[in-house]
Amino acid sequence: MFDTSLLSLWPMIVCGGFGVGFLVGMTGVGAGSLMTPFLIAHVGVQPTLAVGTDLLFASITKASAVAPHHNFGNVNWRIVRWLAAGSVPGSIAMLGLIEWLEPDLATMAHVIKSALVAALVLSSLAILVYPFITRTKEIADGETQDVRPVPTLLLGLLLGSIVTLTSVGAGAIGVVVLTLLYPALRPRYLIGTDIVHAVPLTLVSGLGHLGMGNTNFTLLAMLLAGSLPGIAIGSRLTGRLPDKALRFALAAILLFAAYQLFAKI
Repeated sequence: MFDTSLLSLWPMIVCGGFGVGFLVGMTGVGAGSLMTPFLIAHVGVQPTLAVGTDLLFASITKASAVAPHHNFGNVNWRIVRWLAAGSVPGSIAMLGLIEWLEPDLATMAHVIKSALVAALVLSSLAILVYPFITRTKEIADGETQDVRPVPTLLLGLLLGSIVTLTSVGAGAIGVVVLTLLYPALRPRYLIGTDIVHAVPLTLVSGLGHLGMGNTNFTLLAMLLAGSLPGIAIGSRLTGRLPDKALRFALAAILLFAAYQLFAKI
C-alpha cells in the first residue's frame, strides 16, 4: 500500500537504506538483521509490514549487487544452486504453513529472534576465533571449492523457513554457516555467494508476504533510494579489503544485529 504518513520521515528512512545497503554490499549482512529492527524501533512500522516490506527490499537491494560480485569473481555458483534448491522450497512451505495455520506470528517471531540473538553472538565470536584455532593452510578461491551438497541443501531449507517467518537470517546466519561448511573459502567468496543466494529466497518470501498484504510501497521506495547507491559502493570494497578486515567487519555487524534484536525482545 502507499502511505503518505511516512513522507515526513524520508531523510531518516533514505539514510537508513543507504547504511544498510552499504553494509550488505560489503559484508552480505544487514538487510534483515538490521533493517527489520530499524523499521520497527525507529520508523514505527508494524512488525508484519516491516517483515514483508523488508523482504522485497532485500531482494531488490541484493539483486543490484549480483553483477558486481560476479564480475569481481566473488561467487561460487555451485554453492548458490544447492542453497537455493533448499531455501526456495523451504520458503514456499513456510508461506503455505502460515496461510493454513494462521499462527500467532508475533509469538513465533519472538521465540525465533531470541534464539537468533544467541546465535548471532556466538557466530560473531566464531568468525573472530576461527583463524586462530584452525591449523589448515589451504585457502580455496571461488569455483575451486568442493561443494558439500547435502549440508548445503539443508542449510538452504533452514534459511528458507526462518527468513520467510522473520526476514532475519539470509545474510547473518547464511554467512556464518557457510563459514562453518566451507572454512577454507575466503570471506569475499562467502559474502558474494551468500548475497547472490539471498535474491531468489527473499524474492519468493517477499512476494508471498505481498500476497498477504504485508507490504508498504512508499516505505520500500524510500529505502531503495538509499540502498541502491549504498550497495554499489559496498560491493566494490569487498574485493579490495583484506580478509582480516572483512572478518572483523562481519563480527561487528553480527554483534550489532544481536543488540538490535535483543532490544526488541
